[in-house]
Amino acid sequence: MNPKEPSRTRPNQTETSLLTFCASQAEWLRETIEALIRLESPSEDKTAVDRCGDELERRLTLMGASVERLGQDARGDHLRARWRKGKREKAERGSQILLLGHFDTVWPVGSLERMPLREVDGRLHGPGVFDMKAGIAIAMLAMRAIDAVDLTEHVQIVMLWTTDEEIGSGTSRAAIEDEARRSSAVLVLEPSLPGGAVKTSRKGVGEFEIIAHGVSSHAGLDPGKGASAIHELARQILALETLQDLTRGITVNVGTISGGSRPNVVADRAAARVDVRVETMADAARLESAIRALKPAHPAVRLEITGGVNRPPLERSPEVVRLYQQAAAVASALGGKLSEGAAGGGSDGNFTAALGVPTLDGLGPQGDGAHALHEHVLVDDLSWRAAFLAGLIVSLG
Repeated sequence: MNPKEPSRTRPNQTETSLLTFCASQAEWLRETIEALIRLESPSEDKTAVDRCGDELERRLTLMGASVERLGQDARGDHLRARWRKGKREKAERGSQILLLGHFDTVWPVGSLERMPLREVDGRLHGPGVFDMKAGIAIAMLAMRAIDAVDLTEHVQIVMLWTTDEEIGSGTSRAAIEDEARRSSAVLVLEPSLPGGAVKTSRKGVGEFEIIAHGVSSHAGLDPGKGASAIHELARQILALETLQDLTRGITVNVGTISGGSRPNVVADRAAARVDVRVETMADAARLESAIRALKPAHPAVRLEITGGVNRPPLERSPEVVRLYQQAAAVASALGGKLSEGAAGGGSDGNFTAALGVPTLDGLGPQGDGAHALHEHVLVDDLSWRAAFLAGLIVSLG
């Protein structure tokens, strides 16, 4: 998104107010982003994640939200913030708009020492700034803008910020799906695609483990009495390769393998971990079935196959397209042009879309370097993105 592109329509008073307010709050937005980044929050460090959650909860409460902590034993506590406006005080099915994202990152505590917060050539660098703490701050400013121009009378808004998206959303999926079922639309604040495009489709993601159980023997004295698990696993890896179909967006990647004990011992165990990606639920079902149907070539070897597609694809359904078109109209009214695209990675928006709830992903900032040392966002894009999100929420309400 380039907010400097010529507008195709003249902004009305509401849109102008949103743009003006968000532009006036650039310093507040920057300070919020930096505060969240300084509170490093790797997914598997509950203490660190909860420190970040404490600050996020404090700020949301000051904004007037009713904040609930969804306590977790081994992971950070998830946060649910509600703004209940208008006549309906209870979130009924389809009565709310859900803003969704996560504040866990892939970066261990101490990453700020080698990835310090800094702005270079209009790019704000720091661990987790792109994926996705700037997106959370944008959502917060959007809510402040809506409040400032008094547009929340008939809109119920819920923010759900989770703590384990980067490691599979194991403790947050149920809460995500519960809130989605009560929502008319889900807006995901994950980073945008290059150029600011939103994501109208994402691949589903799965992981399998294939373990071959063989028969050990001495590789020199009794090779015929053994059945090599490693040799069998090699055959299965070749079989897995035939399931890949790049033209249909189906990828099958054997990422790690292990097995055996010594060079002179026929291996009695070998294992492979396999990443799979699919664009449709139909392909997910077919791929799962094919992997589970693998049979050992050696009669003395047994295969143990576990796992599956645990993050369904976000498919470009008619509902998603209509939501995108509405967002594009809002962007146009605010002087921008909103494109769409697909992403190979999954997000929590995959779960909500699989329930049939209209979901639009990639509403976060422009930038680059998710999970990379050059992670950054474009500073000049941030305030416009907040105004655009506010305008979209208003149009949905």
